[in-house]
Amino acid sequence: MATVEFRGLAKSYGDARIVHGIDLQVAEGEFVVLVGPSGCGKSTCLRMLAGLEEISAGDILIDGKVVNEIDARERDIAMVFQDYALYPHMTVFENIAFSLRYRDTPTAEIGQRVKETAAILGLTDLLQRKPKQLSGGQRQRVAMGRAIVRKPKVFLFDEPLSNLDAKLRGQMRIEIKRLHRQFGVTTVYVTHDQVEAMTLADRVVVMRGGHIEQIGTPDEVYHAPRTQFVAGFIGAPTMNLLNVSCDGERRLVGDDRAVLPLAPGLASSEAALVLGIRPEDVSLAEGPAPEGSVDLQGIVDVVEPLGADTLVFVNVAGQPMVARLRPEVRPPPGSTIRLRFAMSRSHLFAASTGLALAR
Repeated sequence: MATVEFRGLAKSYGDARIVHGIDLQVAEGEFVVLVGPSGCGKSTCLRMLAGLEEISAGDILIDGKVVNEIDARERDIAMVFQDYALYPHMTVFENIAFSLRYRDTPTAEIGQRVKETAAILGLTDLLQRKPKQLSGGQRQRVAMGRAIVRKPKVFLFDEPLSNLDAKLRGQMRIEIKRLHRQFGVTTVYVTHDQVEAMTLADRVVVMRGGHIEQIGTPDEVYHAPRTQFVAGFIGAPTMNLLNVSCDGERRLVGDDRAVLPLAPGLASSEAALVLGIRPEDVSLAEGPAPEGSVDLQGIVDVVEPLGADTLVFVNVAGQPMVARLRPEVRPPPGSTIRLRFAMSRSHLFAASTGLALAR
C-alpha cells in the first residue's frame, strides 16, 4: 500500500487549462473516488497519476516520492480502463499473466498467482477462453484480475463500469468493494456516476471545471454540501433548489409566497438566496404546518411509481420540485397539492457565489 498526493496539480493543452492546481491527499489503503460531470478533469488527473499524461504544473507523490519524471511502468500502479483493454488474441490466463511475464516472473510463480487471482474473481473455469467468448462483466473481472495479480501499491480505475448494464454495474460495485476490503490497496477511482461514488468511496472528491468543489465522506457531501453545485450533483434525484424572493426583511418562496422562518441575521446576510431540500425530506402537507416547517403549493407534473416509493414532480411557482413519497401516493397530473418540509432539514446557498450559508 502507498499514499498518493497531488500538490498544485495542473494540466493545460495549449491555452486551454483543464486542471487548475488541485491539492489532494490519499491515505494508505483509502478508497477515493473522483466524481463530476464530463470534462471536469477527473480522468485527466488519473492519467497524470498513472504516468499516461504529462504534468503541466505541480507534483504527484506516491509514498512521499515525487514521480513526475518516473516512467509509468516504474510507478508500481495498476490501472483498469473503461474499455477493458484486453488482448483479443490471448486467453484469459494469458491476459492476466501478461504483466508478470513482462517482468520476467518465474513460470511456476506466474501459474500460481494467476490461479489464485482467478479463484478470487470467479474466473477459474474461464482461463482458456478468449475475450470475445466472455460477457461484459466477465471481461471486466479479467481486467481487474490483470491489475490484482501484480500486487501493486495503488489501483486506478477509470470509469470501469460505464459499459455495463444497470444490473451488472450493481454486481460489479459489490465485487470491487469486496476486493478492496480483502486487499486493502490504496485506490483512486474515477466516475461520472454519483451512485458509484457514494457506494464505493471512503472519501468523495467532487470536481467541476478542473477544480475541486468538495472533499468529504459520502455522508458529508450528501448531507452537508458546501456548494450549490455539489447539492445539485450528488443524490438521485438531486436536491431541490428553489430561488427565494425578498420582501423587506422577509424571505418568500412559491406562488403562495410562503415565508421562510430564518434567523434575522441570516435573512439579511445575502441579497439573494437559494433554498435546497432533498426529495426524501418533502412530504404531503396535512393540517396546519408545525412551527419550523414550510408548506408550498404546486401543480403535479409527472408521477413515477418506483415500487418502494413514488417520485412526484411538481411545478412550484415555475420552478421544478420533486418529492419522494410513500408508494401508495399517486396524485393525478395537473392536480394541485401542498408539500411540506422542515427548515431544519433544508440548506441555504448564496445565489451570488453558490456557497452554503452557515445555519
